[in-house]
Amino acid sequence: MDELRHLFRRAADHAADYRLSLPDRPVGVPVDQAALTEAFASPLPDAPTPPGQVLADLVAAAEPGLVATAGPRYFGFVVGGASPAATAADMLAVGWDQIAFNAVTSPAAVAAETAAGGWLKDLLGIPATASVGFVTGAQAANTAGLAAARHQVLADAGWDVERRGLPGAPAVRVFAGAERHATIDRSLRLLGLGTDALHAVPTGPQGAIDPDALEAALRDAGPGPTIVCLQAGNVNTGACDDLRRACDLVHRFGGWAHVDGAFGLWAAASPATRHLVDGLENADSWACDGHKWLNLPYDSAFAFCARPDAHAAAMSLAAAYLVGSGGVPAGADLTAESSRRARGFAVWAGLRELGRDGVAALVERCCALARRFADGLAGAGFEVVNDVVLNQVLVGFGDDARTDRVVAAAQVDGTCWVGGTTWRGRRLMRISVSNATTTEADVDRSVAAIIRVAHRDGGDMVH
Repeated sequence: MDELRHLFRRAADHAADYRLSLPDRPVGVPVDQAALTEAFASPLPDAPTPPGQVLADLVAAAEPGLVATAGPRYFGFVVGGASPAATAADMLAVGWDQIAFNAVTSPAAVAAETAAGGWLKDLLGIPATASVGFVTGAQAANTAGLAAARHQVLADAGWDVERRGLPGAPAVRVFAGAERHATIDRSLRLLGLGTDALHAVPTGPQGAIDPDALEAALRDAGPGPTIVCLQAGNVNTGACDDLRRACDLVHRFGGWAHVDGAFGLWAAASPATRHLVDGLENADSWACDGHKWLNLPYDSAFAFCARPDAHAAAMSLAAAYLVGSGGVPAGADLTAESSRRARGFAVWAGLRELGRDGVAALVERCCALARRFADGLAGAGFEVVNDVVLNQVLVGFGDDARTDRVVAAAQVDGTCWVGGTTWRGRRLMRISVSNATTTEADVDRSVAAIIRVAHRDGGDMVH
């Protein structure tokens, strides 16, 4: 027993030491991937290895390849760090080793999800009667929402897709903005609808769907099973669709409105940004990440559905041995996983640590820091190409080749980590500010590093 306690404490100490080092360590460093792979790839031993030695070997092998994604100067891929309480709760969840299938396999896990789900709906302005599936990420959340949509629009057409499948079913039309996230397309593939079912709707200057074009597309399509995928937070610019008008249009034409709000849905949690997602409550389903802007540990996301019956019909399963199911949909009834880890504990802890005011402050602070980033780089003569309405900043450094070189040099420099993207035919630096521990000093230090490597590259600045 003492050995187990000592092992767990050593693991916690390693994790804490790593997290405490993040403000000072290089964010990303060049890695010899072959050497890193070799460090893990020793022959599997014939005899058992003491757990303490296994832990030490793991730390030694992994340390050179760790990226400081949880740190204050990681600005890639809309990644937030995990808050202290949420991290500690996730460590407990691993120790408790609960199966969050239903209230029989873990009453506590389901109770935590129920409570946290209620808090989430309240914070985001989603109807209290909506169901909440605790899933792995935006891909799983979008897939669950679109599965519920597929169920309902075909049921309305008199077709039981869960029983009869898609062969012979009425054709389902899917409309989405031309700048939708790629997870929408993959969800359509996974659900058997296929990407040929998707009709791309033109977007406005900042990447939000054009409501007039959406109305025209729905009118031209005529009656039939229809799903419309809307967006809260364009993956490049942060722009949000006009959800109120779009949802009204979708329902006027008899369709289902799904909102991909992987990070942008959190705008609803702050009075300062709530107007950007006005009307979100009128949608039929929503997808949202927790490990992005809410700063929860990976992997954590949420699939909300205004029709719990459709959600459960699309996602649940039944078997004679699965006791405790069949009542109010919860746990595995709302996700594609049966052997589910109890990720609701970390969600509950993270929300309780922040509180309503803390979530709002987190959103507002990241938006302010994104504007500080934009102002700093624009002031140095570089081109900020998007309206910085949330936490996304796009920057050009002249031609595409130079921009790519500056992005690569900034990553090698190690002061911060920023990514590259292509938007409207141009290569750009993409900066996402999502970490609760990022400070003004972190932004200023990162801006100075980007300016330094850009000047080292040479070339004319863009005014």
